[in-house]
Amino acid sequence: MWKQRFSNTGNLIFFILKRDKIRIPIWLISITLMTLLTATSFSGLYANDQERQAIAETMKNPAMTAMVGKGYGLENYTEGPMMAHQMLLFTAIVVAIMSILLVTRHTRNDEEEGRVELIRSLPVGRLANVTATLLVMTATNVLLAFLIAFSLFFLGIESIDLNGSILYGAALGATGLFFTGITLLFAQLSSNPRGTIGLSFTVLTLSYLIRAVGDVSNETLSWVSPLGWILGTEVYVNNYWWPVFLTIGTSIIIAITALYLHALRDLGSGFIPTKPGKRNASRFLNSPFGLAFRLQRTAIIAWAIGMFILGVSYGSVLGDLETFISSNEMMAEMLPPVEGYTLTEQFMTMLMAIISMLCTIPPIMFLLKLKGEEKRGHLEPILSKSVSRSKLLGSYMLLSLIFGFIMLTLAIVGLWVAADSVMDDPISLQSFLKAGLVYLPALWIVTGIGVATIGLKPKLTGLTWLVLGYSFFVVYLGGMLKLPEWMATLSPYGHIPQIPVEEVSYLTLAILIFIAILLTLVGFIGYRNRDITE
Repeated sequence: MWKQRFSNTGNLIFFILKRDKIRIPIWLISITLMTLLTATSFSGLYANDQERQAIAETMKNPAMTAMVGKGYGLENYTEGPMMAHQMLLFTAIVVAIMSILLVTRHTRNDEEEGRVELIRSLPVGRLANVTATLLVMTATNVLLAFLIAFSLFFLGIESIDLNGSILYGAALGATGLFFTGITLLFAQLSSNPRGTIGLSFTVLTLSYLIRAVGDVSNETLSWVSPLGWILGTEVYVNNYWWPVFLTIGTSIIIAITALYLHALRDLGSGFIPTKPGKRNASRFLNSPFGLAFRLQRTAIIAWAIGMFILGVSYGSVLGDLETFISSNEMMAEMLPPVEGYTLTEQFMTMLMAIISMLCTIPPIMFLLKLKGEEKRGHLEPILSKSVSRSKLLGSYMLLSLIFGFIMLTLAIVGLWVAADSVMDDPISLQSFLKAGLVYLPALWIVTGIGVATIGLKPKLTGLTWLVLGYSFFVVYLGGMLKLPEWMATLSPYGHIPQIPVEEVSYLTLAILIFIAILLTLVGFIGYRNRDITE
């Protein structure tokens, strides 16, 4: 009987691979190239051991520990330990995102669009689709592990040896397997793709925050987080394999649980029941904006809480910065104070750039929800009423802009609340708001790209995420890797003045706002004229 439940799993594996014949290779190539580019950059960044040890001292900074993880191998900070310490966590998060999105695409998303029901009408086992998804994602993560491991080794960098490179790749592959299992589990608990992605990203976010707090204040707490397990491998230094085995073992247990739950539940349902709505809709739902808000209310609340907690987690380490620098002679020489500004204020500029880009994620998701509604054929009943296309698109864009501002503000307030409680000489809320809200024009440009792609060609909405991902790479790693300045200018975030260290250029901000408006107008014109998917 159990054998019948897996009937035709092999055919579904080929079906998934055919559907993702472009998507999966792009993920694999992008992650591998990003890793190789970073590794080769590290080998040429520092001319001698003294410079490498100087950067190692900066890694002892509590704020940097919260961002990239607890330092190891700092006594001999060669390219290998530097690569693992500064890039393993960041790359693991990207691999986790890949797994979450691909698993949701072939499970909950296919169920909601009726594709699984169509497949199940054929002689296909009950567990065939979810098993095929699990096997494809396992193969994808294993292939990624091998690609990264041998690519790093073949660079020929002395401290990036074969054993460490294999462990580096295995750590990333294990992370992908863990979040494959997590997403499969939530695909059984939730009744829709939004819930699946939302719960999976919640686990990822909490994993990062718990690890950050644990690495700074309580090492035991870090071992609660799967991202903490991965960093516990201490790649290229001690090369501990047991955290990888722990991650894989946990992933297997979670995946088996997901398969068991999938065998029990009805198609289209979830173990977390959907609350029944009110018998009569409120007047608020009579507008496209009200409907858009209602559909995403839970996600909005969850993201708002998450952004506030993100700000608090970063703000909680600011109190240690001045003490750390004043007690470290090498750091004092490496980072001389800028006249008129404290070290915390200088560090705040980088922090605001990172927070602003993270706060761009939820408003883009809120906007691109319109594309999902179109794919599912939910727009036809709305547009058949006295609702224009411009009003419909404008409602989702307005929702994105309003909550983009709210998300960024909440993160800034969270940062200020935590910083105010730990700093001897706290920075005013007004200064935090000024340094953070100046990034709104960059956020609006990314939103404008989303509107333009929805209006012209919805299949190109991935460009929005590509621009945001590129921006994060060049802004977050640009200074560390000494990337050319022109690379930063290709990102809207690269034109934002770093307040309070830099003066505000109102002309630059006005140009960014103009570009955002132009992109939005192009999107509205295209959306008004193009065909809506049936």
